[in-house]
Amino acid sequence: MRMTTKRVICLLDDEFEDLELWYPVYRAREEGAEVLYAGPEKGRKHIGKYGVPAIADIGYEDLDADRCDGVLVPGGWAPDKIRRDARVLDFIRKMNDQGKPIGQICHAGWVLISAKILQDRIVTSTPGIRDDMENAGAQWLDEAIVIDRNIVSARRPPDLPPYAKAFCDLLFGR
Repeated sequence: MRMTTKRVICLLDDEFEDLELWYPVYRAREEGAEVLYAGPEKGRKHIGKYGVPAIADIGYEDLDADRCDGVLVPGGWAPDKIRRDARVLDFIRKMNDQGKPIGQICHAGWVLISAKILQDRIVTSTPGIRDDMENAGAQWLDEAIVIDRNIVSARRPPDLPPYAKAFCDLLFGR
């Protein structure tokens, strides 16, 4: 329970990759962190690709980089929806500017691309968005996890154990 004073936001929308949402959230909660789901509307239920629901604790309008310590962005098809909201992109930019941990896995890189924070960064993702990541100015590596300053990135569900651990370690080190 090393992170009882930490607050993490997990971004949410429909068709998230279930494991990529739940695994890091539970890992952070096991460490004592408070994890809140943020979606387009507080209280709205979102369904993962495999039918597991998650309910938004707060709406995107309540995102405040000054009141949280880290952010998790799950993969699946949700990132393509999440990245269309200017409030989320502003939040991600502020989190990055403050050097706070940003965890992204699989297609979640789309959110960081749209926030325009990947120039001269080293990341990984699902190979399917490698070109997108590189076109955003990042150096892309085919590795289970890549940590570049405050960004922890991973490729896909088999990489969840080292990804969740690395995110929690970075969050704890802040």
